[in-house]
Amino acid sequence: MSKIKPAKGAPHARILGVGGYRPVRVVPNEVILEKIDSSDEWIRSRSGIETRHWANDEETVAAMSIEAAGKAIADAGIAAEQIGAVVVSTVSHFSQTPAIATEIADKLGTNKAAAFDISAGCAGFGYGLTLAKGMIVDGSAEYALVIGVERLSDLTDLEDRSTAFLFGDGAGAVVVGPAQEPGIGPTVWGSEGDKADTIKQTVPWNEFHIGDVSRLPLDSAGNIKFPAITQEGQAVFRWAVFEMAKVAQQALDAAGISPDELDVFIPHQANVRIIDSMVKTLKLPEHVTVARDIRTTGNTSAASIPLAMERLLATGEAKSGDTALVIGFGAGLVYAATVVTLP
Repeated sequence: MSKIKPAKGAPHARILGVGGYRPVRVVPNEVILEKIDSSDEWIRSRSGIETRHWANDEETVAAMSIEAAGKAIADAGIAAEQIGAVVVSTVSHFSQTPAIATEIADKLGTNKAAAFDISAGCAGFGYGLTLAKGMIVDGSAEYALVIGVERLSDLTDLEDRSTAFLFGDGAGAVVVGPAQEPGIGPTVWGSEGDKADTIKQTVPWNEFHIGDVSRLPLDSAGNIKFPAITQEGQAVFRWAVFEMAKVAQQALDAAGISPDELDVFIPHQANVRIIDSMVKTLKLPEHVTVARDIRTTGNTSAASIPLAMERLLATGEAKSGDTALVIGFGAGLVYAATVVTLP
């Protein structure tokens, strides 16, 4: 017989509050067209993106996270000292160590909360949400803060016609806490590492540090390009459209929710055509509100789902207590989907 005492956590967990931060600067497609041969019509038709937000020098990964997290904590009606864990999903915090989560936890005023970063690309929010749910039910934290944050403008090659128009900056955060009934369903997640090269960083940091011009990409002026995110657009599109709809359906099945019972669909904001294709494949009824925040926010990777959630609630397109399907997918290739009750 085991001598280890059983965990004494909450019976269930749910999202209690949400917050978002979008940088002040709004960047229209016309700015992107200064360095690529394309058109506003092409960008809108291929991605749905009209504008995106790019951070200034003061809008750091930490600063944007703190703004979003502060709103989420206030929305949850708790104090920062009650946060027992801070999970930050990002690929654009450029210090290998320490984790940016530790700085965020301290500046928010938590009481020495556990804090760590995860790298799961556009599925990072779903990964973090799953970890937070486990903490609450296990009893290792009464409340957990999950943040998705990116400054992808720092990792964008403005001369790359396939990606220059895609990415935006921002932060989204949620507080996860105890509940008497299920508020976060089972997570359907996984990875397909054999497709890792379809979305990747152009060159690793060590090669960029060496600075061997013969091995590094150059810009139109002959200067070494800073590492950027690149992707095989058609391969990613096909994978997302055909495979992620299956994962989304599995998440609905795992939660025991039919499409007719769903109120809101919040997919990762990668591409409007992907979103529309998933809606069609899932046969979602017309009453289901679908997040299309990408139009004015762009692809913000790990931040896209909480930012879209925050906007839907703020505009009244979704309301507290609604049942929402969320799914993130991206570099890795990784994915995570679950059904949640909106805060």
